[in-house]
Formats: sequence, C-alpha cells, structure tokens
Amino acid sequence: MSQPIYKRVLLKASGEALMGSQGFGIDVTVADRIASDIAAARAMGVEVGVVVGGGNIFRGVAVASKGGDRVTGDHMGMLGTVINALALATSLRKLDIETVVLSAISMPEICESFSQRATLYHLSLGRVVIFAGGTGNPFFTTDSAAALRAAEMGAQAIFKGTQVDGIYSADPKKFPDAERFDHLTHSQVLEKGLAVMDVAAVALARENSIPIIVFSIHEKGEFAEILTGGGRKTIVSDN
Repeated sequence: MSQPIYKRVLLKASGEALMGSQGFGIDVTVADRIASDIAAARAMGVEVGVVVGGGNIFRGVAVASKGGDRVTGDHMGMLGTVINALALATSLRKLDIETVVLSAISMPEICESFSQRATLYHLSLGRVVIFAGGTGNPFFTTDSAAALRAAEMGAQAIFKGTQVDGIYSADPKKFPDAERFDHLTHSQVLEKGLAVMDVAAVALARENSIPIIVFSIHEKGEFAEILTGGGRKTIVSDN
C-alpha cells in the first residue's frame, strides 16, 4: 500500500453531498460511501477530522432572506450540521471505525462538547472526530469552521469535497469551457474571487499555512487516492 503524504487531515463535506440525488435530507447510501472513503484513509494510518455542512437540511440565510432573524436562522443551521454529523458517525460505526462527534453547541445528551484538548485526545486514540455545530457562532459558515478546526487540530491539509473535481474559473456544469486549475495560491483564490471556500476560511488557511485540496466527493476512493499523491484535484498552497 502506498504511503500517505499527510498524516492528519480535515475533510470538509457539504450537507448537499449527503443528499445524493434526493431533494432534501440524507441518503444513507451516500453517507455509507463517504464513510468507506474515510475508513480507507484510516486504514493507511491517517488521522481524520470531519466537518459536515447542513445545507441539505437548513440554511440560516434562508430565514434572513425572508425578513427573519439571521442569528436564529444560523442557530437552526447549526442544528442541521449536528444531524448530519450523527448520521455520518453512524455510517462509520457500522464499519467498526471508532468515531466521536464533538459539538460547538453543548448538547451532552447527544454528543460531546468541542475542545481542542478533547480533539487531540480522541485523535491520539485513532478515532475519527466529526465536528458539529459549525464554529458555534452565527454569521460564520461551515467552511470557516473547517479552517478553524483544521488549525486547532494541527491538520496538514484541508480536503474540500465538492460537486466537481477541482477549482474552475466558473461553474463547469453551466459553462463547459470554464478553465480548470491544477494549482493556485491562497492569495490567487482570494484575488480571483473563486468560489472554493469563503474568504474568511481561505484567509485563515493561508495564515496557518494549511493547503486546501479540492476534489470530487462523489468519486468513490478518491479521498484515499489523493492522500497517496494520485487522483484528480486542485491544490491551493503557497509552496
């Protein structure tokens, strides 16, 4: 088996990825496949943290766009990420992968509360750590949560699983002639206004010298393939 390039990584998956072809909610077969990809990474000895979005259940901005309170909407969105985290944890446990969910919002009857100390402890025991509840604060996306948790856990890379196989100059599903990039710097992503992660997330990754690797979350086995240097992806780094 090829040796992984990274020993500790953060995987960011959108809530939409868990929907599969459904219009709402969680497709268990998709959750199981993503779990199998994470299990393959663990089998190589890679320590994995995961942040899952909540867009398949609820988006806080939807409340604000209709005149509601943005803070309340964002709190509702955070609860959606907890549901997704519990679903993915269930899929991982079915594969006998020890998994813990750490939430930025305290709900001890359901999962443990997040702290850096707890994160590093569980990682040291070989467990997959799923971070729920975003940053715990309104007005911050789960992309920002991914960059923050990556920095806190000492991740060597952020793996951003998307709907396409890398970063393009425009949505390749709408613009077939969009330019695809193999490598960019964090600053280029910000300067070009590329919709990879939000500005705060990219800036935080840049400040902490954490590369962002963008790949298709829908390609089975791609996560492990990229971990060993192969696969199709775009790398955002300053090296």
